[in-house]
Amino acid sequence: MKKRDIKQIKELAYYSSIGLSVALSIFIGLGIGIFLDSRYDSNPWCTLIFLGLGIAAGYRNIGLAIKKSRKY
Repeated sequence: MKKRDIKQIKELAYYSSIGLSVALSIFIGLGIGIFLDSRYDSNPWCTLIFLGLGIAAGYRNIGLAIKKSRKY
């Protein structure tokens, strides 16, 4: 394989993993929030806060991918 082909395959793998990382960051934030709400009986505040943090982390991952793609 040529170097160019290998580079394109690596970029494709990176960009295809973005959706997974966004979904995981949202679900991890949601899971932490639900756990803390059940532990400290603070429904729904921890869930909402950590869900918001998970969404923000997902958008940050998208922003980093866009920034990386602009380098090339």
